[in-house]
Amino acid sequence: MSHNQPLAERMRPRSLDDYIGQQHLVEKGAVLRNAIESGRLPSLILWGPPGVGKTTLAHIISHELDRPFYTLSAINSGVKDVREVINKASKTQFFDTANPILFIDEIHRFSKSQQDSLLGAVENGTVTLIGATTENPSFEVISPLLSRCQVYVLKSLEADDLRLLLQRALEKDTVMKKVSVSIEEDEALLRFSSGDARKLYNVFEIILNAHTSDETIVITNKMVTKTLQENIALYDKDGEQHYDIISAFIKSIRGSDPNAAIYWLARMLEGGEDIVFIARRLLISASEDVGLANPNALLLAQTCFDSVRVLGMPEARIILAETTVYLATSPKSNSTYLAINEAIRMVKETGNLPVPLHLRNAPTSLMEKLDYGKGYKYSHDFPGHFADQDFMPQEITNKNFWKPADNPKEEQLKKQMYALWKSRYSF
Repeated sequence: MSHNQPLAERMRPRSLDDYIGQQHLVEKGAVLRNAIESGRLPSLILWGPPGVGKTTLAHIISHELDRPFYTLSAINSGVKDVREVINKASKTQFFDTANPILFIDEIHRFSKSQQDSLLGAVENGTVTLIGATTENPSFEVISPLLSRCQVYVLKSLEADDLRLLLQRALEKDTVMKKVSVSIEEDEALLRFSSGDARKLYNVFEIILNAHTSDETIVITNKMVTKTLQENIALYDKDGEQHYDIISAFIKSIRGSDPNAAIYWLARMLEGGEDIVFIARRLLISASEDVGLANPNALLLAQTCFDSVRVLGMPEARIILAETTVYLATSPKSNSTYLAINEAIRMVKETGNLPVPLHLRNAPTSLMEKLDYGKGYKYSHDFPGHFADQDFMPQEITNKNFWKPADNPKEEQLKKQMYALWKSRYSF
């Protein structure tokens, strides 16, 4: 069986009364429904996991309010696209017309400059912004834009919501009504859907398309599992799950759980994930999460990165697994990660502090006359190749950015720094 549109698109609700789930937002008397029905809709961010109805809700809001609706995807839109849409929106406004709605899907993928380009139009009411995101907007949306928006949190769909969605499809969809289906067990269907309506409909279509006979299709947990294993890899390397699984992978390494890390690695490999992408993330983890607690981790991760590009699959899986287990079982330290972040914060706060004169080069006689390089102590001319002198701008002398973490390697480094700098390094 086939149809031009996927089942998930055919079943997209057109009104609030047909919308399933998120009752805390859209039921009678709920805060978002009140805003919609009153016509006083603020700019807003819809935050929730994939497949819970963020895009659908944005379209419903536009339909309910009968406003012009513009949409952009953060994946393939730039500042120029944003400005063009805002320009179009401004031309539709007259004396008492309501603001057009600008819907931006995956707004968390917009850069700071792209988000900045929205500020004026949102603030002066040229558009009412509706942004959809799977990521925490506190981290992914710039503060000036976030302060102008109301954030609404959407939840994963409950089992009863998913059952209602299935029932509605079987009763109302013109294609589904032609099929004889008996759902004897739904645990596997619900489990594979993971609270995601779109995934539920996609899985259901795969199951139905796998059965070409006119006999009644009896859905059981065993049948669902077998059909999915035969027809799809349960991993979307280009979608949201791509980000969820790599996140789980890195967090398992950071949390020193080699078994979980290997599991998520296997999920990515079975799903056809780019092995260079995985190796690149291992490089980052080796530096950010293992760091100075085991400096060899970065060397192994670099070797892994080079090796997988030469070998390819299936052999690359072994190298990736070795590196994954090595990083997961290594002692952990993020002291250098914190150090560079703190140093960057200080640079932004203090600006371009002058380089002390004794640290400057003096390639010309004029520079020598201006005392460039005067008083510099060449470390190798001193016992132990160390000379006590200031290397920081005077305004931040003795500022400690790097603070050794609690592990044997950095305890050793801490003692070395104490021996050299005495009280100057107050860790």
